[in-house]
Formats: sequence, C-alpha cells, structure tokens
Amino acid sequence: MNPSNYSAISFLFLGIEVNPARTLSIGPLTVHYYGLVIAVGLILAVLYACKRSKEFGISENDILDGVLWVTPFAILCARAYYVIFSWADYADNPISVLYIWEGGLAIYGGVLGAIVGVAVFCRVRKIKFIALMDLVLLGFLIGQSMGRWGNFFNREAFGAATDSFFRMGLYNTVTGAWEYYHPTFLYESLWNALGFVLLHFLSKKRKYDGQVALGYAAWYGLGRSMIEGLRVDSLYWGPFRVSQMLAALSCAAAVTVLIWQSFRPHDPARLLVNQAAAREAAEAEKAEEKNGQEPQ
Repeated sequence: MNPSNYSAISFLFLGIEVNPARTLSIGPLTVHYYGLVIAVGLILAVLYACKRSKEFGISENDILDGVLWVTPFAILCARAYYVIFSWADYADNPISVLYIWEGGLAIYGGVLGAIVGVAVFCRVRKIKFIALMDLVLLGFLIGQSMGRWGNFFNREAFGAATDSFFRMGLYNTVTGAWEYYHPTFLYESLWNALGFVLLHFLSKKRKYDGQVALGYAAWYGLGRSMIEGLRVDSLYWGPFRVSQMLAALSCAAAVTVLIWQSFRPHDPARLLVNQAAAREAAEAEKAEEKNGQEPQ
C-alpha cells in the first residue's frame, strides 16, 4: 500500500487497494458518485417493480406514477429523521437544514417516508396498500443494497476499529498511518442483496398480501440491529442508537406477526393478484356475451 495515496481504501482480505473519486465531471457539470449510485439503485428498483407488477395485481402505470409520489416523501423524511437526531449540528444555523446537498440523510427516515408516500398514493388511487408494499419493499432492498456503495465513494458509514479478517483500511492524514475499520456499508449491502434474493423467491409463493413486507421488516431489522452496533456515526436518542432500537423493534414485531399468520388459514382469493385476475376474467366474459348478442 502507498501511504502517499491518502484517499485510498484497502480491503486486505481481497488483496486490493482502490482510490475511488467522489465526483465525476461532465463538462461544466459535477456529478457526485453518491447521488449517481442512489439514482442507479432507484432505476433498478423501478425496473424490477415494473417487470413484476402484474404478479402482484398492480399495473405498471401505477408503479411509475407511484414513484413520483413516493420519492419526495422519502427524501423529506430521510432528511427530517437525520436533522431531528442531529439537531445540535443545525441549531446555530437552522437554514442549513435545507442544505441537503451537503449530506445528512437517514435511510430509516427514507423508508418511513416511502411508507407514508405509498399510503397516500394508495388512498388516492384506491389500491390495496399492503399488496403494493410487498412490491415496493422488494425494490427497496435493491435500492438499499446499491445505495450503500454511495457511502463507499464518500468514505463514510464505516464501523469501529477492528483487526478482523474483513477489515477495511483508510489512511489517516493526521497520524500518517493506515487504520482499519469494519466496512459496515459492505455488510449492509451484502445483507440487503441476500434478503432480496430470498424474498424474491418467497414472493412467488406468498400466501397473503403483506407477507413479503413482513419478511422485509424482519430481515432488514435483524441485519440493521446487528450492523448498527458496529458503527461509529450512529444517531442517538439519549443512550440509545435510534436506528438500532427501531430495527430491533420492527424485527420483533414482524416476526411475531409472521408466526401468528403461519397458524391462520389464508384464502388465495384474497390475494390482490387473484382478485385482479378474477375481475379481468369477468370483464372478458361480459365482453364475449355482449359480442354474441350483437346482430350479425
């Protein structure tokens, strides 16, 4: 490793050292890789949701329209969540709350905001909320898995110092030495990717609307509650790490409901996708009857 390359990042277990740029210049335009990675994650999530929308009884147009509703809610709540639990950083200059381009977004706030946005959208469009959440949260796992690599470009969201096999090296410009930390962004990215694969296949055999959403809450909550404990930049509420506490509670609640639901009978006809198929079949039958009655 070359200490003069002070912005480099090393992964000893892979035997590599990289020095990713933070920004990309396109003529007069400067693009931050953090934002670019998040945008790519969002696009992949939307493409996935559109491709599978019919399997959930939802139209592709509703997915595309829903993105326009949900994204502002997610961004505003992600910012609000971060600011509320980091108010000391903004108290002397409250207007800086609006300086979102300087960073300061919390993923859990984004998730909560997205849920609110989906709820409002479903209310307006008269769509079954929990069925849409099944699909939305699958997309979220794609976006979250991709989005964590934005932290990699920014050299942030890493954990405490460690000498573990998976340690990540960062060069400390103050001490002039390499220091090694838990790459918690990587842990969470891989955890979310694995969760997406598992829930993708589970969703094909779901017995009731909301089963995938509960699986998301249980899986993401479990992983985040463990990984958050390794981080050094957590948001606190008194002595508690806010995201860790919220993750643990959401995991416990989701697991409880999943167990309860496993002992209940579930009528396949109540799945939104089956209701949509039944409506289409009924409409097709009516159309055939109408055409048969028309004079030839």
